[in-house]
Amino acid sequence: MSMAVRSSLRRVLALLGYGAVFLCLTSVAGVALADILDRMNAVTNAREILDRLDGRKKPLAATESGAETVVNGSPFLEGPTVTVAGAALQERVGVAVKKAGGNVLSSQIELDGPQAASGYVDLSEIFEIDQASLQPLLYDLEAGMPFLFVDTLVVQAPQALGQAEGGRMRVQIGVSGQWQATR
Repeated sequence: MSMAVRSSLRRVLALLGYGAVFLCLTSVAGVALADILDRMNAVTNAREILDRLDGRKKPLAATESGAETVVNGSPFLEGPTVTVAGAALQERVGVAVKKAGGNVLSSQIELDGPQAASGYVDLSEIFEIDQASLQPLLYDLEAGMPFLFVDTLVVQAPQALGQAEGGRMRVQIGVSGQWQATR
């Protein structure tokens, strides 16, 4: 091999080496940049959740289309007395049951239940509802305002009630909410 061939071969090998190093460094930088962007997105999401938990932002609720909307209202049952707050709880649950296509059979408010010292009002309610409407009702109760907690849930299938399959279920539910006197 002549000197000129060796020299041009070295140049080609050097150029290929530089190209390979450049591609490796570019891919490493791309992976690092993607990782940084993912971490920034995770931090942003964590800050939004923390803001909601700290009460700086109002909670969000999903609509039927899947979009999130701000839920308005007080997180507490409001009223000048605990009796009025209990009536507000009974009305809120009754409206939610009717909105879901259910029929309230009976309801009972407990103003002096086990959690009354902490400011909680308890409601026991029995209603009939279609099976497909139960899950949206429970979501409405727990995701809406005021904050309500489903403490007990007993569901009787239509067959247990002597009805044909596809009939309405009988549901007994225990719901509680915290009362805060309005000023």
